[in-house]
Amino acid sequence: MIPVAPRPTVVFDLDGTLVDSQTDIVNSFLHAFHEVGASVPAREAVVSLIGKPLEDMYAALAPAQLVGRLADAYRQHYPQHFTDTTAPYAGVPELLEELGQRGYARAVATTKRSSMAHALVKAVGLAPLLDHVQGTDDLPPKPAPDVLYAAVRAVGGVGLVMVGDSVVDVRAGLAAGFLTYAVTWGTGTAADLAAAGAHHVQADLNALLPLLDSLGT
Repeated sequence: MIPVAPRPTVVFDLDGTLVDSQTDIVNSFLHAFHEVGASVPAREAVVSLIGKPLEDMYAALAPAQLVGRLADAYRQHYPQHFTDTTAPYAGVPELLEELGQRGYARAVATTKRSSMAHALVKAVGLAPLLDHVQGTDDLPPKPAPDVLYAAVRAVGGVGLVMVGDSVVDVRAGLAAGFLTYAVTWGTGTAADLAAAGAHHVQADLNALLPLLDSLGT
């Protein structure tokens, strides 16, 4: 039997990278403060934390004794409202389709739990265009590279590029030894993403295919 070479794999973050989900995340996050009767933070403060584990986000904005209750309230609300406004960014379905046609494995590595991530990509029509969706679950969260490694293992691939929108995405990609491509249409600013060491910082995903072409993969 002729051995099959592992497919070069592009790993994507989900929220803020493939899908514009900021409004639904922030709405559910703030709803939890109302639910437990706590002081509600500014939306801008929440946006700056997206991409971190949920409990860490609440710990940054609320007393420690409320973190568990807030996270529980979020997890009750978000699954009922996660597609109120969430949709893929322009051009994302076409990009994923083209990557598949060119032989790349397309994996997601997200801080979300796998069950919620699967529900989201299915709801917005991206599930058929992805080879694997990996949630953090019991893995160490980004910027640790573990969720990226798990995503690549699941497709039997070899990690090539990490595509994300946050500093933790960039740091996770660097820790994994991948090229890092950061978009600014999510939560990270161009300055912060560049300072984190991203190899490529772009406004959108339009330069990703030319980058892959230049690598000769």
